[in-house]
Amino acid sequence: MPRHMRKFYFLFLIMALSNSVFADTISDKEKDALLKLYHTTKGEEWTIKWDLALSVSTWHGVEISNGKVVGLNLAGNNLKGQLPSSIGNLQNLETLSLFNNQLEGVLPDSVYDISTLKILLLNNNKLSGHLSPKIGNFNSLENLSLFYNNFEGKIPDELENLNHLSEMNLSYNKFKGSVSKKLTLLDSLNMTMFDENGNPFLLDVKEQKDNTSIIVN
Repeated sequence: MPRHMRKFYFLFLIMALSNSVFADTISDKEKDALLKLYHTTKGEEWTIKWDLALSVSTWHGVEISNGKVVGLNLAGNNLKGQLPSSIGNLQNLETLSLFNNQLEGVLPDSVYDISTLKILLLNNNKLSGHLSPKIGNFNSLENLSLFYNNFEGKIPDELENLNHLSEMNLSYNKFKGSVSKKLTLLDSLNMTMFDENGNPFLLDVKEQKDNTSIIVN
């Protein structure tokens, strides 16, 4: 191979390797958020553990694009304990899939600040507390699954403003009050909840206001 060609090939190889390295690199803030999640949910007991000595790109369930964490898929991985508030630092997250685990406690307020979320799957855990009206911040949300938890209180009206929401299941929680017909039809189980004795019941549907104008001559 001619000398100038070897030089070109060498530079090409260096650039390719550099791009690969940078593609796997995320900010310290995002890496710290992932480490916090690992430690607070007993990562040493996960079904598929992270090797913290290796690149974040090798960590199970972590999806990276352009140096940003865009997906966290740890369903059925034996996560235990509470979600850390630092998970809100994953500001480019589009998918948060943590269903079929043993997570408990309230949903951190910081999660509602991740406006990029498209898919939020937290069903089949032990999460509790109220859903914040800040759930209306999820402008891009398409799929929301929270069934089989211990959420309580009123379902926020702000959910009705999420125009991209096409799949939702909030059933088998302890929500009370009434919901709109729109949300009831969107829920695959029609808002079936559990009362204090564990008996299933359907949430009441709000009466829709009649906006029909009556003109009197």
